[in-house]
Amino acid sequence: MDERGAVHPLLAKSWSISPDGQVYTFTLQPDVHFHDGSPLTCNAVKFSLDRASEPESLNPQKQVFQNIKNISCPRDNEVIVSLRAPHGSFLSELAWADSVIVSPTSADGNALSPIGTGPFVFKNWKRAESVTLEKNSAYWGQSAKLNKVVFRFFADPLAAANALLDGQVDAYPSFPAPEMAERFAHNSAFVVKSGVAPFKGLLALNNRHKPFNNPLARQALAYAIDRAGVAESLDIPGAKVLGSHMSPENPDYKDYSTIYPYNPEKAKALLKQAGVEAGTRLRLALPPIAYARGTGELIAAYLEQVGITVRIVQLEWPAWLAQIFGHHDFDMTIIGHTEPDDIGIYARKDYYFGYDNPEFQKLYATYENTSDPVVRHNISIKMQEKLARDVPNIFLFFVPRTNIAKRQLNGLWNTLPLQVCPMSAVSWGP
Repeated sequence: MDERGAVHPLLAKSWSISPDGQVYTFTLQPDVHFHDGSPLTCNAVKFSLDRASEPESLNPQKQVFQNIKNISCPRDNEVIVSLRAPHGSFLSELAWADSVIVSPTSADGNALSPIGTGPFVFKNWKRAESVTLEKNSAYWGQSAKLNKVVFRFFADPLAAANALLDGQVDAYPSFPAPEMAERFAHNSAFVVKSGVAPFKGLLALNNRHKPFNNPLARQALAYAIDRAGVAESLDIPGAKVLGSHMSPENPDYKDYSTIYPYNPEKAKALLKQAGVEAGTRLRLALPPIAYARGTGELIAAYLEQVGITVRIVQLEWPAWLAQIFGHHDFDMTIIGHTEPDDIGIYARKDYYFGYDNPEFQKLYATYENTSDPVVRHNISIKMQEKLARDVPNIFLFFVPRTNIAKRQLNGLWNTLPLQVCPMSAVSWGP
């Protein structure tokens, strides 16, 4: 996938799709080898996609692969994938990192020593400090321009800023503290750019339990929160109210944020109609990320103004993933969804927020039944409006990416259609 989100050949040299949209035939690039020397063949592709769909798979996009009915290998360089039902997003999803092709001989060790086919090879991982990659001199495609790339980890935004200023790092894509970017904007050694990525900041609600199994209670919360005030409180240039579960850089995006404008009195009336008594206590779980903890107190204050008592619970990531994403033990949480084109999560009734709406599920099935971009666009508008009116979650804010890099560094993506940081085309220049 390129920076604009368009799909191009890579390990798959070419492909064709059957008229019914259920059979994909891929021709693989010839003479490709994994970093351990084993060849890329149809068997490796079949192994990787089958592995992602297994019941014990931890792949976060498992449902994509569970739609695969069969994979056959007529020849080493030919892969035939048959789907149970047409899925118009399938090619894009095969370009996601969740669909990476791994070798059957080394897959079990990939958690600590990943083996791939790409332009860089894994060198080492220093836990909580860095990951180092080195140029793959045997890469089958266009060689990387850099000999080595080191990814460093910073838990503290101030430490990240100081590392840039001290020369410990050369670039920080998606800088974690945009409010600090001003100190780099006037420094001739750096270039600061504002970019976009598929970010959707939500107040996610547990639709399985009271009061949020009642649409009136969810709509009440939409009226209760001044979303423009929440976006402004982030103090991030370019932050704005989110209007649907698509981000504004998506050509299908439509802003439905005015359906339930800020109106505390209307919120109180709907809560009463929904049988939610004044003083009802709800938990707001916050993961350890600045936008969540920075807006949590404000959202709690808005809800308390309409009679809901909010108890804020601060969670570290392992606890958030286990308790909320895994066990669905929560009332509300603030989280940013950064996956591209992921509106289909609302058709998954087992997903963490538990939205189960047959009308939406039917719309999504129709959406995926075609690859026609005009038809898909029109259906996507209907899906966005359905969610905006039904309010399974409160769409809060969109924030742009802040990218900071040394002036001589070229080739970093400014727009991110995927959760990636491609480095093969990055180089030093004048």
